[in-house]
Amino acid sequence: MNPLIFGYSMLSLAIILEVFATSFLVKSEQFTKVVPSILVAILYAASFYCLSHTLKVVPVGIAYGIWSGVGILLVTLVGYFWFKQAIDIPAAIGLAFIALGVVIINVFSKAI
Repeated sequence: MNPLIFGYSMLSLAIILEVFATSFLVKSEQFTKVVPSILVAILYAASFYCLSHTLKVVPVGIAYGIWSGVGILLVTLVGYFWFKQAIDIPAAIGLAFIALGVVIINVFSKAI
């Protein structure tokens, strides 16, 4: 497999695992619920493991920018749809800037 494809596949998996971990963090109720708390630890560890493989082929700044930016966007959607959390206009504008930043990195960066 092409190393770059592998790297971005691992980055995608890292993002998905991080979004699940963060969602269970809410469900852990400040680590007072055992099962969600255990899932948080396992999912974050798995996410960082996948991210570490990404860093073999993608520069850390680029990988972390994509990981955190896409993670923020997905966690916000989970919060909106699953936890019924509101998103106001300033938050939506800020999220749009984050999305734009991720697109700019992926389309225009020559660092990869």
